[in-house]
Amino acid sequence: MRVDIFDYDLPVEKIATSPVRPRDASKLLDLTGGKMADKSIRDLPDIFQPNDLLVINDTRVIPSRLKGHRENVKIEVTLHKRLDTGIWAAFARPAKRLKQGDKIVFNNTFEAKVQSRNAGEVILDFQADDQIILEELHKVGRMPLPPYIKRSELSKSELDQQDYQSIFAERLGAVAAPTASLHFTPALLNEIKLQGVKQVNITLHVGAGTFLPITASDSDDHRMHSEWAELTNNAISLIIKTKKNGGRVIALGTTVLRVLETAALNGELRAFSGETDLFIKPGFTFNVVDLLLTNFHQPRSTLIMLVAAFAGTDRILEAYEYAKNNGYRFLSYGDACLIENINKV
Repeated sequence: MRVDIFDYDLPVEKIATSPVRPRDASKLLDLTGGKMADKSIRDLPDIFQPNDLLVINDTRVIPSRLKGHRENVKIEVTLHKRLDTGIWAAFARPAKRLKQGDKIVFNNTFEAKVQSRNAGEVILDFQADDQIILEELHKVGRMPLPPYIKRSELSKSELDQQDYQSIFAERLGAVAAPTASLHFTPALLNEIKLQGVKQVNITLHVGAGTFLPITASDSDDHRMHSEWAELTNNAISLIIKTKKNGGRVIALGTTVLRVLETAALNGELRAFSGETDLFIKPGFTFNVVDLLLTNFHQPRSTLIMLVAAFAGTDRILEAYEYAKNNGYRFLSYGDACLIENINKV
């Protein structure tokens, strides 16, 4: 499929570089029921229905951006995937100044050896167990904000430490936030529960690949990044019960949708724990999710192709154009839209 279909002009002033306060004051473009309605995240309790099931990603973002040095050369590193105990894949700048065997020092007790380098990516060996690495990251690491959000001090601010973490964050492992979750507050969640909406958690540790645009001209030539995910039998039981009772399965973000649809690729929902590299694009058959709450995504990204597959390409491109012209904020700290499975409209 031609990727340029999913390209659109996104003026820099439309990109949100900080969230609204409070979180649930974000705008919501409601595309359900064939309409295009301006609403607020705070309207969700009135939109969701009794017997619906809200599925949430409980991953927690690791402060994985580091400043260090190799001898007298300053090096910036962003860890993006754990490969084994003590071994991480990372993006490094300037990577060309690194070679196999080099040591990057982050502080007096925290350093890593370069195992290999491929262009801007390096494999780092911290020669320490995972718990020690996490402790050091919480001491010296910064939040791995998306590359389009610039901070003067690598996002060391306390605001980003809080803003770029959802209220559902429990299981450490992500290097990017599941951004649809950032709109939620405890008060909003409580209101939704009072409506009779159930909640269940899944996990997908979001990787840095979520920010990468598709550089190929044809989507078939794009290599999809993989991410670790888990879906339990308990979650499956709740999903099946929801469907049986006439409720809707609502995915809070594209990460949740990818986990659920990965687990049902053969038509039957099954528990799993492991890597998923599912690339959802128009023509995909959805087996689980009925509604998707998601932010507005980058041009030429796998995520805009996912939402186009779910709600229809023309519908999504029309909605994005409307959002640009009506004060909506885009990307990770931006506003949200609610869309429904085109096959169930």
